[in-house]
Amino acid sequence: MVENTFVRRVAVKVAWALLLPTCLATGCWRALHASTVTPAIVPQEAPMEWHGNPLRPLALSDVEVRFAQRFPGSLARLTDGHDVLVLRTVQRPTRMLHPAADCYQGLGWRVAEQKLQQDGAGELWRCFIVERGGVRQRVCERIVDAQGRGFTDASAWYWAAALGQSQGPWQAFTVASPL
Repeated sequence: MVENTFVRRVAVKVAWALLLPTCLATGCWRALHASTVTPAIVPQEAPMEWHGNPLRPLALSDVEVRFAQRFPGSLARLTDGHDVLVLRTVQRPTRMLHPAADCYQGLGWRVAEQKLQQDGAGELWRCFIVERGGVRQRVCERIVDAQGRGFTDASAWYWAAALGQSQGPWQAFTVASPL
């Protein structure tokens, strides 16, 4: 009986650890916890617009607020009415930033077409398509340091930051767009 309770608790913690980053990227916390919504934590550096459209903050759930309190920086979920932008401002190197594709796969999404893509401004992003239950999204992500240097790989960013080759604060952008 005690062993089953322990296993169940560990399984729940692992599930939450896998669910949180994906939900931050996709905005599903709001749907899952609509009754526990609290105001968003928006960093001072949050953009006011995205691709020429004004951004508005989206509320964070209690779980996201608790995550943000442990996060070495700030967290914001914003929308332009079409895309959901998750912006994390990081003050120091942390393993709490990891590839969104890993989170999606861990939650049962099919991840396809992972590739690097340039946007209209010539910035490089890591993008992929996710699909589950008939829902499809295009997700793109990148990390930018204080000098404007971009990273499309969280591990490469981490080691550059940890070794002093990249200076913060850093901004990690994850954009989820419906298809």
